Amino acid sequence: MLDSTVIAKSAVELDGTSAAVIRVRQLIQQAAGTDTGVLITSQPGVLIDEIVDTLHACGPRAAQSAFLVECHARDAATIDRLLFGAPAASPAGDLETVSADSIVSKARTATLWLRDVTELPAAVQAKLARLARDGEFYVDGDRVALTWRLVASAPVSIDADVYARRFRSDLYRRLSAIRIDLPSLGDRPEDIPAITQRLLADLCDARDGASRSLTRAALALVAALPWPGNAAELRDALQRVIAHSNGNAVIQIEDLLAAVNLRQRPAVFTPDASLRDARERFERDYISAVLRHHGGRMSDAAQTLGIQRPNLYRKARQLGIRVSRQWK
Repeated sequence: MLDSTVIAKSAVELDGTSAAVIRVRQLIQQAAGTDTGVLITSQPGVLIDEIVDTLHACGPRAAQSAFLVECHARDAATIDRLLFGAPAASPAGDLETVSADSIVSKARTATLWLRDVTELPAAVQAKLARLARDGEFYVDGDRVALTWRLVASAPVSIDADVYARRFRSDLYRRLSAIRIDLPSLGDRPEDIPAITQRLLADLCDARDGASRSLTRAALALVAALPWPGNAAELRDALQRVIAHSNGNAVIQIEDLLAAVNLRQRPAVFTPDASLRDARERFERDYISAVLRHHGGRMSDAAQTLGIQRPNLYRKARQLGIRVSRQWK
């Protein structure tokens, strides 16, 4: 069986030690030893492409191509033509018929990845369900075996689509022999530092090859912030940080604040506040965020903030931050 550490190094979304990501790695490990359909669900902004690449590279069809179909980007007629071509009538009418230039024909022994599969028109869903059921089809008059692997990605709302019959239940069953529900960053905050460092290293390699690192304070702020856009939003923020870092090897918290979009987060100051009030508001929000990140552990928070523990207690009292008795 494939080593889980190999899987973890393959995709940034698989970094971390949370129970959620360990479960995902286990499912990919399970899928790597089979040739069944795989359905991957996620929220917007989860970096799913590397997950599918990892799944394909670890699977039994790694030596063959993986054919990607963007289900949301085309109208019904276009995607039907792309998948099935313009075939002649079926010789016997008992099987679906496709043309030799179709994706289905080209991928019949490979991997077919259907991105955003719930966007498929009903007629296309019906044809794919029939192909998956029969395991063969006609192409140019010849009866051909279909031994492909189906991999599909979908939003987490696919269950509601199946229930409301907007998505065929028979096709869903074929696709979801193994279902992998990718967690959002909000479901695995303890993994954000590892994901951040991995993204930063990858972005630096792609940009100029120069390594950069975040200070402990900057990394703690990243981990404490909400990321509703998930890893894609985090990656975009890091790209802006790198672009404005002026080649500095160490990224400070000030660099990060300049790049993070705070419009949907609590403001660090009010427009009519004085500079002193704004500074106190920021200190209060930031220290509170660091404390939350460390689960209220004052010693760990003080180390991240670069101050002594007694000074952190004193600063918390000055700023009106309530310190629980269990926060030691």
